Amino acid sequence: MNRRQALKTIATTGALAALSRVMPSARAGAASENSNPKPDMTSSFRHSVCAWCYIKKIPLPEFAPAAKKAGVESIELLDPAQWPVVQKHGLACAVANGPKSSSIKRGFNRREHHANLVPDFLARIKECAAAGIPNLICFSGNRDGQSDEEGLEICAEGLKKIVSAAEKARVTIIMELLNSKVNHKDYQCDHTAWGVELVKRVGSERFKLLYDIYHMQIMEGDVIRNIRENAQYIAHYHTAGNPGRNEFEPTDTQELNYPAIMRAIRDTGYRGYIGQEFLPKRDPLTSLAAAVKICTV
Repeated sequence: MNRRQALKTIATTGALAALSRVMPSARAGAASENSNPKPDMTSSFRHSVCAWCYIKKIPLPEFAPAAKKAGVESIELLDPAQWPVVQKHGLACAVANGPKSSSIKRGFNRREHHANLVPDFLARIKECAAAGIPNLICFSGNRDGQSDEEGLEICAEGLKKIVSAAEKARVTIIMELLNSKVNHKDYQCDHTAWGVELVKRVGSERFKLLYDIYHMQIMEGDVIRNIRENAQYIAHYHTAGNPGRNEFEPTDTQELNYPAIMRAIRDTGYRGYIGQEFLPKRDPLTSLAAAVKICTV
């Protein structure tokens, strides 16, 4: 049925049903990887894995083809020199590492850091755009006695200096939500509400959050509700079991219900990548394949 024929018969039930089947696929094709379109239940998100959890045991040139066999389409948190290794095997890099001047402890919440961070991020944005990498990670930095309000103000000030370049390059800067209770003491972007407020202050579709399920379970719990209520501010997700940051198959030791969490993410309309960031305790590739299967909903 072409468009003219459809318009002629639009009053009929059959035509309406046909149009309803056509429109979702058109929307999906127009949407970017990080957008949140109206949910299309015929498709789901894609699978990625964080390199650092694996490449100490399996070198990246060997890990890339093995991860692909496990159902992974991306290996993330890589430096520019590593991008061609995964691309050689037909894999993407969903999230690039930030420049060397950026770290979890040293982020955008100090003005004295902006002198290095801003030019370095502008250069990395160009590199990501040239390589077709959609996301670039950044961090708030540690509080070191700073108030959360001051941190918001200074982070927004610094990020506004790079988001226009990110908009032109179609690269999304994502700040990771991390726990400050167990793994990253004193880290400032440690609650969803703080991160969401920062996204609002920056005011660009090219600055959003990396919602790490493991970290936010430790800090605030209520994961599914927080994802549903804040999906528009989230551009990427990470996984890991809790307690332990290891595999997350449903057992009597695990408190996160990943199939339910994945369905909640899917139902927000998210169609980007889910990044596996757990530390495997058994054969790494067996655990990775199991995680991809659990997260396929």
